[in-house]
Amino acid sequence: MVAAASYEARKFGVHSAMPSVTAKRKCPELIFVPHRFDVYRAVSQQIREIFADYTPLIEPLSLDEAYLDVTENLKGIEIATEVAEQIRARIRAETGLTASAGVSYNKFLAKMASDQRKPDGLFVITPKNGPAFVEALPVKKFHGVGPATAEKMQKLGIETGADLKARDLSFLQQHFGKSGPYFYWIARGVDEREVNPDRIRKSIGAEDTFREDIHDLETARAGLQPLIDKVWRYCEANGIRGKTVTLKVKWDDFTQITRSKTVAAPVASAAEIAEIVDLLVSPIFPVPRGIRLLGVTLSSLDTADEGSQPQLALAL
Repeated sequence: MVAAASYEARKFGVHSAMPSVTAKRKCPELIFVPHRFDVYRAVSQQIREIFADYTPLIEPLSLDEAYLDVTENLKGIEIATEVAEQIRARIRAETGLTASAGVSYNKFLAKMASDQRKPDGLFVITPKNGPAFVEALPVKKFHGVGPATAEKMQKLGIETGADLKARDLSFLQQHFGKSGPYFYWIARGVDEREVNPDRIRKSIGAEDTFREDIHDLETARAGLQPLIDKVWRYCEANGIRGKTVTLKVKWDDFTQITRSKTVAAPVASAAEIAEIVDLLVSPIFPVPRGIRLLGVTLSSLDTADEGSQPQLALAL
């Protein structure tokens, strides 16, 4: 199974969670390399120390991303883009890795900007061009809009940021519940969330929306395995363990169920997570309707070393 695909491999249609046989068929010259979690952790810490030279306001977003508030940075640099360029240059010089950066006046737009120049570039969204950028962007590319939500928006005639902006708050709350206000404001380029360096990760999850609905147990198991592997890779890279495994099932009518199991000791392998997931998924078959989405989440987290809440390291 492909854990992650390089940009070169992606040009051939190879992507994460793809069976190795399929990947080799698409790219016969594909080279598989083993993971090196100890190296990832070491480089992650090295990069985090670079961030800390510029600001203490660092909030991890995922394994390979973080928000940095450099408004009042430790170097006294007045231009945020200069800070970003210095950090990118240091990451390359000190680790040999490339890094992309997004610079903007709030977290949502900074995240959107960071996606524009991967894997080695910088993109800036200013207050002047922010609204137009959001209006032109397909909603499926919005941070916080997953495949299932994007599909639901499409059915409601919402394809772009401009379409989303045209819907009033009551409409969005009616169709998207508590996420409605978030969608309402980001469509206007507004995000009041501050960078929170003390943010504690409460769970690690992965989910996937399938092109064709699932109706049998074996297909469900095949779809769940890449999600289990993804969750465990994150745990290994960050020295995290958890005691509660949750299965999420979304049906073809967009209703959903969850099933959870908590064990006495933190899970110690992907195989252990898979065993628990199988105990949770097997009883729902035969299913009453098609399965559109499956998700796996690990919670009740501890660090593997100390049994305390995790300090998440970053890798770019």
